[in-house]
Amino acid sequence: MKIVQQWVQEDSDYIREKVIEYNQKYLADEEKTPSEKVSFIVRNEKEEIVGGVTAITFWHHVHVDFLWVSEEYRHEGYGSKLIKLIEEFAIEKGCRLINLDTFSFQAPDFYKKHGYKVIGVSEDHPKGHNHYYLEKRLKSI
Repeated sequence: MKIVQQWVQEDSDYIREKVIEYNQKYLADEEKTPSEKVSFIVRNEKEEIVGGVTAITFWHHVHVDFLWVSEEYRHEGYGSKLIKLIEEFAIEKGCRLINLDTFSFQAPDFYKKHGYKVIGVSEDHPKGHNHYYLEKRLKSI
């Protein structure tokens, strides 16, 4: 037997599938919701992407991967609209919570303003900054 360092997409996909297969054995059937990727994109008049949010749903929750708005369009409400759209999507899908992470130099106060609670912090990572983990519990429709 040997261990090698390498990056091969197929290997990564295989390992991911094996972890999912293992996890499924421990979940009640009603928790085994299929994963679904979602994004909402903001385009300007030239059809250029100037903002967006990407996320994935599984196990009755949404994990926000990325939320970004171009600097020239910040403070115009686009970030708030994007997070609201993700929340509405999550509720429509029957999700109970949304989780995400952000750094101290990004947007922890933005998420707190929208009702997200800090559930963990990696302090001084990267050096001189903090890495925040947040969640928001959702009410059903």
